[in-house]
Amino acid sequence: METPSTVQISGTTAAEIADSVRALVERGELGPGDLLPPVRTLAERLGVNRNTAVAAYRRLARDGAVVAQGRAGTRIAGRQQTAQEGFAAADALAGLRSDTPAGMLGDLGSGNPDPALIPDLAPALAGAVGRPVLYGEPVIDPGFEAWARDWVAPDVPTGTAADLTLTSGAVDAIERLLAQALVRDDAVALEDPCFLASIQTVRHAGYRTLPVPVDDEGMTAGGLRAALEAGARAVVLTPRAQNPTGASLSARRAEELRAVLAEHPYVLVVLDDYYSFLSRRPFRSPLPPGHRRWALVRSVSKFLGPDLCLAVLATDPETAGRLALRLSSGTTWVSHLLQRLAHGVLADEAARARIEQAAAHYAARNAEVAALLAARGLDAPAADGMSLWVPLPRPATEVAAALARRGWLVRTGDEFRLAPEGEPSRHLRVTAHGLTGEDAERLADDLLAAIAEVC
Repeated sequence: METPSTVQISGTTAAEIADSVRALVERGELGPGDLLPPVRTLAERLGVNRNTAVAAYRRLARDGAVVAQGRAGTRIAGRQQTAQEGFAAADALAGLRSDTPAGMLGDLGSGNPDPALIPDLAPALAGAVGRPVLYGEPVIDPGFEAWARDWVAPDVPTGTAADLTLTSGAVDAIERLLAQALVRDDAVALEDPCFLASIQTVRHAGYRTLPVPVDDEGMTAGGLRAALEAGARAVVLTPRAQNPTGASLSARRAEELRAVLAEHPYVLVVLDDYYSFLSRRPFRSPLPPGHRRWALVRSVSKFLGPDLCLAVLATDPETAGRLALRLSSGTTWVSHLLQRLAHGVLADEAARARIEQAAAHYAARNAEVAALLAARGLDAPAADGMSLWVPLPRPATEVAAALARRGWLVRTGDEFRLAPEGEPSRHLRVTAHGLTGEDAERLADDLLAAIAEVC
């Protein structure tokens, strides 16, 4: 479709032009599939530099408002389902085998923990119920605060004062941390491929994304340096069990990152150590001594269950002070009932043993499935985390569709990429820790057959 003749895009800056297009969409004057004017045409019509029109279209593409199609032009985007953790949409179902109902797909894309390995919360419930907590009281329950300080103390930067804050999970923590430090169009350095929730948080807030490649040792130092030189005001980094790759910082890589960050002491560095107790890798901090703005985030969701929305933040005092303005006592704090419940479970030896059992199970199952794939010529290293990051000889979407026809639902690496206009991903993220030995064998055989089908 062409741009409706009655539509008048206006503005003299990139921000104004982008806002004008958004307003036209909101009023229904532009709809999904409508073709926007070519950059040159729009620039001449508005009397602006061509680069201004380019920047406006880039803003709209970054926010998901338009889709750039090269020589085919730029069109208004349709409503798209946003990829989200815990739910893998069955986009490949159109090619599903007729005798495989959608509900019978083996879901290896959710990234969820095994519910059978989450500690029973019931024994701690009675202890969580105490006297009512009223407005104006401390945000952190005293018992949980003491436990949480011991949890993070060994891993905060040396020679740095640390303050404690609580949020409703790691995603909430990262959103609040970025909001207290950045404004719209500020740049954030993110791992590429990246955790889905971080992509959504940055996109919805209107920050600019600067992708930093991830290899087997974690975020690359050269990529981080390039992002900082390009103006990144914040960095979100996973020190271990990076999602989706499973990479953890090596000692060498952590030292390289410290050297880079030492030149940028006021950049906010957010360490999302979401896997913590479940990780089989040591925690290695990339923060240099004396770094001025930082946060260590640890959530309980992966080992106590996603419904227990609670994350502990250790931060520098200035960042803690800014966060306090957004976590008012009795209004936006984390429920003391949740805090007491989490504390009761984590202080229980049986529950901690259950968490350790879960950690060993996830690591062992990943290693077993990786070995099955290796025996069939597929090198998928058993890194850390809930899932395997499986490299492919063909685009992941093709292999995923062929797997769906065999009854398996997986995630392609395309969902985790920050620059979707690049080459198609050749990775699958496969959460296989719930498979029995027989099912794991069948998955390995089906994956090999799926690759052969599309090659």
